[in-house]
Amino acid sequence: MAERTSKGRDADIVLSVEGVKKKIGNKLIIKGISFDVRAGEIFGFLGPNGSGKTTTIRMLVGLIKPTAGEIHICGYNVLKQHEEALQYVGCIVENPELYPYLSGWENLEHFARMLPGVTEKRIREVVEIVGMDARIRDKVKTYSLGMRQRLGIAQALLNDPKLLILDEPTNGLDPQGIKELREFIRRLARTGLSVFVSSHLLSEIQQLCDRVAIISHGEVLQVGEVSSLVDESASRVVWSVRPAGKALQVLEPHGAGTDTPDLSADAGSDEQPARIAMQMNPDDIPLLSKRLIEAGVELHGIEIKLPTLEDLFLKVTEGERIG
Repeated sequence: MAERTSKGRDADIVLSVEGVKKKIGNKLIIKGISFDVRAGEIFGFLGPNGSGKTTTIRMLVGLIKPTAGEIHICGYNVLKQHEEALQYVGCIVENPELYPYLSGWENLEHFARMLPGVTEKRIREVVEIVGMDARIRDKVKTYSLGMRQRLGIAQALLNDPKLLILDEPTNGLDPQGIKELREFIRRLARTGLSVFVSSHLLSEIQQLCDRVAIISHGEVLQVGEVSSLVDESASRVVWSVRPAGKALQVLEPHGAGTDTPDLSADAGSDEQPARIAMQMNPDDIPLLSKRLIEAGVELHGIEIKLPTLEDLFLKVTEGERIG
């Protein structure tokens, strides 16, 4: 991960969060979190429901004040320079607020009146960006959930922000809607827009994001590029063998280079081979296959399971489950 910059004033840093805490009553909800979001990247904020994601987002956009720490957007302090900071932000917290009996265009006109300098030309631009030209004059009550989400994003883009914040954007969408939204967010990022995506869906974060912060119980446990974080979790190899005891004697010394390899075996039966799942380097498979056969072990199959963000999440949260 790149070296952190002071106060988020580096031109490449759009959002800087430094030691932010939030206390409600006597309970510390957010426990000193820090991370940066860079220009043009899709940044995932991953954690289970109740981990502090929405509370953090509300602090990012000034809806609630942090108890401690600082948040800078494009170099401006959100607390002390509220208007200057938020001119660079578009945000949907939870669900987009839309008027169902107005058309999509009328909704955008309504919200544009609340923002300085938003012209009809800009409204046409955001309609084109979200691909809603054909339906923008229809009433919102006739829209699918995916179209409402797109209209909400169009609304968030009216002020031409540098940072777009989306809180659980795929909630309620069907698989096709999720796929379309994912492709749309990628297109936005390619224009140089930074997109901050909060989610409890591991698979979505892994497929969509460049970098991710993992949050659990109000603490950011790890921040980094998705590919690099995933690489830190060793691949698992599942061996289908018989007999299991003899196979374990061959495989156990090669478990992920640790003193206590993650090793488990399904003992199988006379008819079915045992399945042994082991964390290890896949490059060792040819040598171990040869040694198993030389030891008289029947080798029925080998399956490589590549590491995923879920593996990393379970590792850093000590087994906490996520949706």
